[in-house]
Amino acid sequence: MAHILIMPRQGNTVESCIIGEWLVKEGDLVKADTPVCVVETDKATFEVPAGAAGTVLKILRPAGDDVPVLRPIMALGNPGENWEALVGEEAAAGAVSGGAGSGEAPAGNAPPRADGAAAVSAASSPDGAYPAASPRAKKLAGREAVDLRALIGNGPGGRIIAADVTAAAAARPPLTGAAKDELRRRIASGLPAFAAGSGSGIGGRLTLADLGHADFGQAETGRAETEGRAPAAEAIAGAAPADEYTDTPIKGIRRLIADQMMASHNTTAAFTLNTSVPVVKLQQFRARFKACDPGLGLSRITVNDLILFAVSRTLPLYPYMNAHKKEGFIRTFKNVHLGCAVATPRGLMVPVIRNAHRLSLIQISQRARELAEACRGGAVSPEDLHGSTLTVTNLGNTGVESFSPIINIPEVAILGVCGIQPKPAETSPGQYEILPHLGLSLTIDHAAVDGAPAAEFLKTLSAAIRDIDIWIAK
Repeated sequence: MAHILIMPRQGNTVESCIIGEWLVKEGDLVKADTPVCVVETDKATFEVPAGAAGTVLKILRPAGDDVPVLRPIMALGNPGENWEALVGEEAAAGAVSGGAGSGEAPAGNAPPRADGAAAVSAASSPDGAYPAASPRAKKLAGREAVDLRALIGNGPGGRIIAADVTAAAAARPPLTGAAKDELRRRIASGLPAFAAGSGSGIGGRLTLADLGHADFGQAETGRAETEGRAPAAEAIAGAAPADEYTDTPIKGIRRLIADQMMASHNTTAAFTLNTSVPVVKLQQFRARFKACDPGLGLSRITVNDLILFAVSRTLPLYPYMNAHKKEGFIRTFKNVHLGCAVATPRGLMVPVIRNAHRLSLIQISQRARELAEACRGGAVSPEDLHGSTLTVTNLGNTGVESFSPIINIPEVAILGVCGIQPKPAETSPGQYEILPHLGLSLTIDHAAVDGAPAAEFLKTLSAAIRDIDIWIAK
C-alpha cells in the first residue's frame, strides 16, 4: 500500500514549514530513514526522512512552498500504486510532477478543483464561465490562486497565457498561505476570489480575517490586463538602474524571521526602558572565574551567563514579567524558561534554558553554551526552540549603548544587554568615580505590563547585577 509522507510538526507552536529543498525526485528508491527533503521553520532547518521504504511516486508540494503541518507532501510505494485516493482530490490536484516544482498541469476542461491547481476550464465548459487558458496558465493560476474568470488573455485568440496570470498575481496584494487556500476554495465554489487594497497582515498581506470582511472584485487586475500588462511588468520594463546591484530574495528562514518580527511590531504596544548599572563586582567575578582551576568548571562562565543568572533569580519576584499575552488574557508562569537569542549563519534563533530559576550558575552557563553550539551547528532540537517566558538578547560585544529589542511574542517583555561603558558614579556622599556601567534595554508590551511595574523589575534586576556576589550566595 502506498505511504503518504506528511509535513511533520516541528515543535508544538509551529504551524507550517517551508520546503527548502527536495533531496529526491520521482522514481527514486528510498529507505525509511532516507532524508527526502529539507524543511525550514523560523527557528531551524531539518531533514525529513521518508518514513517508509519504496519508490517516490509523487512529490505533492514544490520546493519553496510554505506547507501547513500534517499536510501531505509526498507519496511513495510500489510503481503503479494508486496514491491519489490516499491524499484526496485536493492534494492530488495540486501535486507537482517530476520533482521539485516542475511538471505540467492537467489538461482538459474540468471545473476548478478545491485547491485551484486546475483552477479554470476552457471556454467550452458547459456554463461558459471560464475562458480559454493554456495548460501552463491553469497550473500557475492554481498555484497562485488567481481567478481566470477575471482576466483578459493576451495569447492567440484572447487565450490566457502564463504571463497573464503572473501579471495578475503581481498586481494584487500578497497573501498569507491560509488566505491563498481560501481563495482557491472560493474559485472552486464559483465565488469572487480577489480583494483589492492592502491587507492587515505582515507586509500588507491579506489574511483570512481580511477575506472574511473584504469586498471582492477584480477591478485593479482587470484594469492592468486591459492595458496589456500589469503595473509591475511596466515598472520592470522601464527600469534603468543607475548602478549595479544584487537582489536577494527574502525567503526561507529569513522570510519567517521577518514575518515574526513584523507580527511582533504590529501586535504589541512596544515600550522600551533604558538604564545602566555599575558592574565592578561582576567584572571581578568574571576575571576570577576565568583565572581559576579549569577543573572547577568556572573558567568558561561569561558576563552573559552572570546576567542570565541574575534574570533567573529576579523574574520569580515579578511574575507579571514572566508571562505570555494571549487573546483576551495574560498567562503568568511559575517557572522561568529563559530564551537566549543566538546569532547563527542562517539567522536569529532563540533556544530556551528551561527552569533556569532552579539551575546553578555553572548549570546555566553549560546549558547556554550547549544550546548556542547546537543552533550554530544546525543540530538544535525543535523542542528547545519554543516555550520561553522571557528572552534575553545581548549586543554587548558590539559596543551598542542602547537599543529597542523586539518582543519575542507571545512574551510580554524582552531584555536587551548592551555594551559596558565608563560612566561617573557616586561611591560615597559627594564622591564620584568613573566606573564601568552595563547598559540594559527592557522592551515591554504596554498592553500587558505598565511602565512603572516594569521599571520596578528593571530596578531590582540592576541591583542583582550590581551586587551579583550577594545574589550568587543566596
